[in-house]
Amino acid sequence: MNNKIYLQITSGRGPAECCRVVALVLEKILQQAKKLGLNTEIIEREQGIINRTLFSAVISIEGEKSREILTEWEGTIQWIAQSPYRIYHKRKNWFVGVKSFSSPDANNLNIKEISYQTLRASGPGGQHINKTESAVRATHIPSGLSVTASDQRSQIQNKKLATERLLIKLSAWEIEQAMQKAQENWNNHNNLQRGNPVKVIQLPLN
Repeated sequence: MNNKIYLQITSGRGPAECCRVVALVLEKILQQAKKLGLNTEIIEREQGIINRTLFSAVISIEGEKSREILTEWEGTIQWIAQSPYRIYHKRKNWFVGVKSFSSPDANNLNIKEISYQTLRASGPGGQHINKTESAVRATHIPSGLSVTASDQRSQIQNKKLATERLLIKLSAWEIEQAMQKAQENWNNHNNLQRGNPVKVIQLPLN
């Protein structure tokens, strides 16, 4: 049984306060995972405009108790706090989304929509790694998303790794798009999923 899951934490391109919540939720999930003895890896973090904020983050969690994280965190998170950036701002409710997905299946991806480019690998490895174009960049043509893999000396292995990473990035991107739409609906004063948070937190955003 594969106990590895991926979590996308996103502000949906909400304001700086929501981006701060993303960073805080990420911290809390990592702390909880550590207590549960789970292995975690931060796959990607998109930095927000303000220091200590994140537009989004993708992490992997692996272990027998990984589902405990999902039970508590997956869904819409409501964080109640005064804005640390706008002192006189009346709004105190900030929302972010947490969504899980398992290892994506490469068979579900149209290979014709991916372009591959070989590159010279950089980093340790001496002269050999610099003389061979073993690194591979995979680009999803419709979305423009791309990743690079240079972990292995073999171009074939790096191509496989780049494809896997692109699938993960695509899954996270799709969640990001859905959350961004939800943020737009919230800004238009529509409730939708905003009105049913799975978790409510009331702490300062500092």
